[in-house]
Amino acid sequence: MIQLRPKSLSALAGCFPARTAGPATLVEHVLGTGIGSWWADSALQPQVVAVSCANHLLLRGDPYALSPGSLAPFASSLVEAPSRFLRVLGSSFDRIVPGNRMVYVHCAPASPPALRSWHGVTVRPLVREDARALAALGTAEAWIHASWGGPAGLAASGYGWAAFRKGRILAAACTYFRGSVYEDIACATVPDRRREYLAHACVTGLCEDIAARGRTASLSCSRGDRRTRLLARTAGFRLQHEYARCTTGTPTASRLLNPGHSPRA
Repeated sequence: MIQLRPKSLSALAGCFPARTAGPATLVEHVLGTGIGSWWADSALQPQVVAVSCANHLLLRGDPYALSPGSLAPFASSLVEAPSRFLRVLGSSFDRIVPGNRMVYVHCAPASPPALRSWHGVTVRPLVREDARALAALGTAEAWIHASWGGPAGLAASGYGWAAFRKGRILAAACTYFRGSVYEDIACATVPDRRREYLAHACVTGLCEDIAARGRTASLSCSRGDRRTRLLARTAGFRLQHEYARCTTGTPTASRLLNPGHSPRA
């Protein structure tokens, strides 16, 4: 797979679903922000196309067009692809971990959370000057700004909210992938301030902003993520659909990838 130049991208966007909630918003986000990469097996007549951003990857096309080792750049990635790619993914990495994802769409009023004491806490939109506070988030929460190219990108984007206390971010929510119809959001809370509904407050403010922009908020999580599913429900989201995703491991030695090949044990 080769990385493509920006001028060749718009024609390839048609390979992916458009104007839908969930992972498809990644494509419009990369097109609109320039953050992320486009890949193909050939620059002239591609049969396989991929879009990547923040360790997420969408893959489409004919898997049998791939040469051995083509998918090596996508090690340790979160991959959404048609089931026909499972065999080539399994041949390309030492392991793939499948998972089921749930896509929720915001379509109901939020349920007020239980009253909590938020002494000294302010919940507000992120501004450019908040880049340092975002950068100070721990490793477990730093992924929240990856789709905007880092802390400065998210702070200046106008697409995030956070709960602050004495300059420290306790929870944050942002548009992770910005589409033209849906904005797929994400949220994170520091470990010592969980179960205080701070993320709920950030998500509520963010959803109001998204609605004011004439779009609809969506939220994706794993089927086993009970905490995020509960947040989605109380924040006014309802389940729209599910899809399969896999996490790739380390690239393996090259293997022949054709319909008649049986991978060696």
